[in-house]
Amino acid sequence: MNSRKFINRSYEAGSFLSFVLLCALFLLSLPASAEDRKVARRVPPVYPELARRMHITGSVRISANVAADGSVTEAKAVNGNKMLSGAAEDAVRKWKFVPADAPSTVDIDVNFESVN
Repeated sequence: MNSRKFINRSYEAGSFLSFVLLCALFLLSLPASAEDRKVARRVPPVYPELARRMHITGSVRISANVAADGSVTEAKAVNGNKMLSGAAEDAVRKWKFVPADAPSTVDIDVNFESVN
């Protein structure tokens, strides 16, 4: 094997290894998913009285930022009925998650069912 082919193959192997390492670092830098953070304490939402009288039910998806200590630093409704979203956000802000090494973002579905 001549030296030029050896250098080209060494460069290709080094480039591939660099690419794999960059991909691994990128994946490690992504926020943890909901499956990675367990809930230590849930607070149920307060069903808004007007929504209850109007028999409004459904699910509200909340995107919550969770600090490393497990406290919720921000909760924002990303999907669901607007009459229910405020109550869902307020409830999730009171949740406590199991502490972790780093902050994370979790998606939570809060369900509202009308009880007659």
